[in-house]
Amino acid sequence: MMRNRQATNLLFELSEPGRRAAIYPACDVPHRTMNELLPSHQLTTQSPPLPELTEPDVIRHFTNLSTLNMSVDTHFYPLGSCTMKYNPKRHERLCSLPGIVDLHPYQDEASQQGMLAALYELQQMLGEIAGLPAVSLQPAAGAHGEMTALLCAAAYFHDRGEKRTKVLFPASAHGTNPASAAIAGFECIQLKDTPNGLVNLDELKAQLDENTAVFMITNPNTLGIFERDIPKISQMLHDVGGLVYIDGANMNAILGITRPGDFGGDMMHYNVHKTFTGPHGSGGPGAGPIAVRDFLADYLPGPVVTKTESSEGARYGLNTPPKSVGRVRSHFGNVGILLRGYCYLRTLGAAGLKAVSEQAVLNANYLREKLLDLLPVPHGERCMHEFVASAEKPKNEKGISALDIAKRLLDFGFYAPTVYFPLVVPEAMMVEPTETESKATLDAFADAIREILGESSEFLHDAPHATPVSRPNEVQAGRQLVLSWKP
Repeated sequence: MMRNRQATNLLFELSEPGRRAAIYPACDVPHRTMNELLPSHQLTTQSPPLPELTEPDVIRHFTNLSTLNMSVDTHFYPLGSCTMKYNPKRHERLCSLPGIVDLHPYQDEASQQGMLAALYELQQMLGEIAGLPAVSLQPAAGAHGEMTALLCAAAYFHDRGEKRTKVLFPASAHGTNPASAAIAGFECIQLKDTPNGLVNLDELKAQLDENTAVFMITNPNTLGIFERDIPKISQMLHDVGGLVYIDGANMNAILGITRPGDFGGDMMHYNVHKTFTGPHGSGGPGAGPIAVRDFLADYLPGPVVTKTESSEGARYGLNTPPKSVGRVRSHFGNVGILLRGYCYLRTLGAAGLKAVSEQAVLNANYLREKLLDLLPVPHGERCMHEFVASAEKPKNEKGISALDIAKRLLDFGFYAPTVYFPLVVPEAMMVEPTETESKATLDAFADAIREILGESSEFLHDAPHATPVSRPNEVQAGRQLVLSWKP
């Protein structure tokens, strides 16, 4: 196969002396004036060491490079815990309409009433879905939403004159939970799970006291199991004056079916890119709105969008809550992503949201059953939107690890599941098909796993075989970063 030099070489390596993408006319600013504007000692006499390329060179390089990407538009992406569902292009078009894309946050409120109305309606819908009435759209991502909600909790306890220092979370929690708690100034305490992967009530009870501020829990949890004792857990926290934080990363499993506020949650965040199809990309752009109980509303970051009625009709404005923890992001949130979520919710409606979760849970359980004889699932007889299988059996019998399977899947045109997380499952493979995938895709994925497990370990240790780079030394790459190019 001919190697695609345009796609695999760096622009510096493609450079040829004398090539140009544009030729600029000579500077018409008089030399004396130039020296007045820029002191001579700050001017260089040498051209910057940039690659020399024509416009077709640059366009072909990046176009060819893009064909090496795996994305939700081109491949099945069963990345557990990440909810990599397809992003409807309808919402991209709607958010690019004139009157939306060309607004500026510093415009007078009177000139952006339509935008504020949409954001107000989004606040209302998110509050209804959560069962928690007060919403802030400001946080820029899920983990940012966690931290913001914990700052609200800290302000609430401080306002009450209570010195609560501890945040508790189960062993299967997302790593952002303790990180967010630590940044918010709390002491982090991890609880052991029960053998069936659920919250250990005895462990929880042993840690509860007057110093307990918040218990952070993902429900459904990271193993794809619904915490059936969540009302009891919530009551235990409330009995000692603590709060319950619901990590909203797995909301795709329960939309329109149950609400965190109804099973005891006091605060939660949404991942708009997961649950409401804002596009994923390079760690952003993101939006992590939070919803809280009414007694926490005064502590939300501002501004929030408000609505007032008059004889002239509804008017929307921006107001900061009286005891706000302050602004946590510029303006009033990542509006471009929030509007995509708004369009998604308006498109589907309540019945459509419930169907999303029903299909996501059905897809996950179907794929789980297809793979169960190959990759056992240690926890739960059924799953919610995702499941965590173990490659411990093929590892022990044939020397085929979860990493081998994940790397080889790339050759079949499938992105790999999340591997080695959560740590409570040996050789973990976390699979989340989402509701947007067809039965044919799920069958093809299961067939690929079956074929891979029939291959030799020697062959798999060198996988992937069809990519420009097979297996980089990931430990070395993480510890010895090379951030600049040298010839």
